[in-house]
Order: sequence, then structure tokens, then C-alpha cells
Amino acid sequence: MSRRSPLPPSPPPVEIRSWPDREALLADRDVVLGELVRMHVGPGRLGLLWMWAALAALGWSLVGTGLIMFEQTYDVISAIGALVSLVIGVALLVPSAVFVPLGLSRDRKVRQLLLEWGMLDRDPARDLRLRRPGAGLAWLLTSFALCAVGLFACTAGPADATAGDPYGLVVLLMGVGLIAWVTGLIGITKAVSHRRWVMRVLIGAVSRPQVPAGDGPLR
Repeated sequence: MSRRSPLPPSPPPVEIRSWPDREALLADRDVVLGELVRMHVGPGRLGLLWMWAALAALGWSLVGTGLIMFEQTYDVISAIGALVSLVIGVALLVPSAVFVPLGLSRDRKVRQLLLEWGMLDRDPARDLRLRRPGAGLAWLLTSFALCAVGLFACTAGPADATAGDPYGLVVLLMGVGLIAWVTGLIGITKAVSHRRWVMRVLIGAVSRPQVPAGDGPLR
């Protein structure tokens, strides 16, 4: 797995800012915000989220398959196969259970940095590329579809189950549906938070800060 890009630092306090002029501040702000927006709603982040979701769904499918095999097993060989399926399924679930919460924690830090750097000043010309309406819409639509599929699987699976269906099959369908639903909620939250940041920081009124010009007075 490739190393993640480190997060940029918060902007320095007013007392120790050393930008020579406002243009230098805006240039640095544009570079940092561009990187932060990419980290937050870039296509790579969407692909990574779906990758962890697919891995979790595969793991849960193997867990459900193992439960079904346990219910229907009549010999030692089948029991061993069911146990192997359960172990592999749990092993596939663990990375998603670890890295998705870590990613959510990182997203919170990214949103805070977006707010801090965005509030430094306004630059309508450069800020246009940071709005990323296409990326936000892609996150929203795909995540909404995933939520709908997950909710359907969670409700339709148990509702359509009959007395003769294996219990493991219901567990499998509900688990995969829950994974899809939670993944969709994460994506919708990211899309909405990005749009709120655009409306609040890039489009909303932000006062122009005082920027120290080298060692001279604030300007």
C-alpha cells in the first residue's frame, strides 16, 4: 500500500506570518487548498472508499457463506471448509474495520485545514477550480445509489426469507447491505460537507486579513 501524502500544516498565527505581500499569501493558499480538496473529494479518495467497502463486502460474504455451510454441514470436511471460509472472511474484514475509521479521522482534520486556509483571504479567480462541482456531484450520486442498494438489501432480504432459508443467507444479505448503506452515508457526508465549505468559505463573505510584509508593518 502506498504511503499517504502528509497533511499540510495549519496557517501560521498572524503574529509570525512572513508572506511578503498578499499575492504571496494567495499563491500559497491556492496550492494548499488545491491539495486539501484533492485529499477530500478527489477521485482517488472515492475509489479508495469503494475499495475498502468492496473488501469488507467480500469478507462478509465469506463469513455468511461459512455460516451457511455450518448450517448445512454433515461431515468433518464440510465443517473444515466452513471454518476456513469464516477465517478468511474475518481476515478480509479487519483491514476495512481499521483503515476506514482512520480515513474518517483524517477527513475531519482535512476539513478543519480547509476551513483555516480558506478563511485566510478570498481569491475568486483561483477559487473557481476548488469548487469541484463535478466531483461533489459524483460523490453524491454514487453514494446515494449505494445507500439505496444497501437499504434494499437490508430490508428485502429478511422480508423475503422463508422458513426453509438458511439463517446464514439472511445474515449475509443484511451484512452486505449494511456495508453498502454505511459506505453511501460516508460518501454523502463528504459531498455535503464539501458543498457547505464552498458556500461558506469560497462564496461566502470572508474579511481580508492583515498580512505582514516581510519585517515591516502589517498591511
